[in-house]
Amino acid sequence: MKKTITVEEAVGMVLPHDITEIVQGEFKGCAFKKGHIIQTEDIEHLKRLGKEHIYVLELGPDEIHENEAADKLATALIGEGVARTAEPVEGKITITAAIDGLLKINEEALFRFNMLGEVMCSTLQTNTPVKKGEAVAGTRLIPLIAPRGLVDEAMAIALESAPIIAVKSLRQARVGLVITGNEIFHGRIQDKFEAVLRTKLTALGSEVIKVIFAPDDIGLISKAIHDCLDAGADLIVTSGGMSVDPDDVTRMGIKEAGAVDSVYGSPVLPGAMFLSGRIGDTPVLGLPACGMFHKITVFDLILPRVLAGEHIGREEFARMGHGGFCRNCKQCQYPVCNFGK
Repeated sequence: MKKTITVEEAVGMVLPHDITEIVQGEFKGCAFKKGHIIQTEDIEHLKRLGKEHIYVLELGPDEIHENEAADKLATALIGEGVARTAEPVEGKITITAAIDGLLKINEEALFRFNMLGEVMCSTLQTNTPVKKGEAVAGTRLIPLIAPRGLVDEAMAIALESAPIIAVKSLRQARVGLVITGNEIFHGRIQDKFEAVLRTKLTALGSEVIKVIFAPDDIGLISKAIHDCLDAGADLIVTSGGMSVDPDDVTRMGIKEAGAVDSVYGSPVLPGAMFLSGRIGDTPVLGLPACGMFHKITVFDLILPRVLAGEHIGREEFARMGHGGFCRNCKQCQYPVCNFGK
């Protein structure tokens, strides 16, 4: 049960919830924490915060307070690779990445959880690369108190769909780069791809163990791929030769090398002529020339998922059309943007 009394009458009482203070552009935080014993000198401060009345709570056996609810909800929501704050702040528990990796959200289960109305959980987008300690989600009970049955129902949704929130670790791949193109192979232009790809792979904890330059020749591209595999590569990345020109034969070279489950073409710009396949258990990614010109492409969306153990097929690519159009901002802020979301 819940009733209200004036702040003057509340002196000496225990505050039943956190009270937030906001100073525009300067501060947002807890002015008075749950459990604070209200003092006479607090009255004016409370009134400046717009608090003329204070709740007096008497919880029944079938009711639950926001802090207890937040604790239960967070525990049910989290899976491998995530952590949570120990105590609620202003009724909310923040969920963070416990490791560097790829955030995975069970979107359908999250939708059903939030459809209950008086509980909430908001998250970053699924497939967002995250760093250890980064906040990825928050959950709370929306009213101060609610029926315990509501929280039990929310927990059941979370637990039966477990996990709703998780972070997958990224394996440290041994990468073979096959850089194609007659113009590069014959020294007519300087290669720029190796440095770009090496930087991106290293940033995710992988190691480039072999780099081979191949001309626009199907057989030699196939041989270069197998030379990388023989050197111990467990991820192959090719660059160039993926467009419609007659000299662009990289994807045929990938096929001749034995690639299966290959998907050519993605509804992502930049990166429409991207290829994903595998040779045995080794993923093969074919990156078109846009990967050298644009800072961020479909490669940046796909690579973390491949390192997290996912196979990207036609269905996965098709879903990437929504949000797959890069704005090509002058100052790139990826992944803090809408690309790939």
